[in-house]
Amino acid sequence: MALNPPVTDWQGRTVWLVGASSGIGQATAARLHALGARVAVSGRQAAALDAFARAHPGSLALPVDATEPGALQAAHDRLVAWSPSGRLDLVAYCAGHYQPMRAEDFDLDEAVRHLQVNYEGVLRLLAVVLPTLRTQGSGHLSLVASVAGYRGLPKALAYGPTKAALHNLADVLYLDLAPLGIGVSVVNPGFVQTPMTAANDFTMPALLTPAQAAEAIVQGWQRGHYEIHFPRRFTLWLKLMRLLPHAWYFPLVKRGTGV
Repeated sequence: MALNPPVTDWQGRTVWLVGASSGIGQATAARLHALGARVAVSGRQAAALDAFARAHPGSLALPVDATEPGALQAAHDRLVAWSPSGRLDLVAYCAGHYQPMRAEDFDLDEAVRHLQVNYEGVLRLLAVVLPTLRTQGSGHLSLVASVAGYRGLPKALAYGPTKAALHNLADVLYLDLAPLGIGVSVVNPGFVQTPMTAANDFTMPALLTPAQAAEAIVQGWQRGHYEIHFPRRFTLWLKLMRLLPHAWYFPLVKRGTGV
């Protein structure tokens, strides 16, 4: 069921992907560029962004650390000046930080870093783009969360709660913005082969490439979906487990992960 206005034509649309130095964000930027969008890519790795802009003519590299006060505002102002119409047709927060963590090796600084990148960065982006989107009365805002935010999982002590927060945040944003004509979506990938998941020391089921993830995300936007989750052969099982009582859920997780 389409809960958002479907985006069926990307030609000439201005899109901004924050967290596009590598992985899902960069692959999604490449896919949108191929569909004719005017793509702006942001992230902390300036060299990678510049390389993307050279390889994708007509795109814009906007190096930024989403956790630094004022950085996203400066990037937004450059982007609006660069956009022929001064519009933002799609804004996607793809930035993420992940390190496996369990209670026995809890690291406060590392946990706070997850919070800063995965959640506070989104809040800083909202402060910048919401006025523009509300003035337009159109556009689309998308947050990349994770299936790790559905329910608690082993080794996700720092990561999972930040992604769960994005699920709630996206719900509230949809309730507020959909009546104004602004689309909102939350993206919940399973395992994708990126520099971030390289930290995992276990076999990742149904592992996708960044290009496969990007295709699923773009298709979700095109179909007007609110939640975009993939691959479904993996995520549907996790959705089912989310409905189980705790007395069933915890033993199943232990049995399935061996942790």
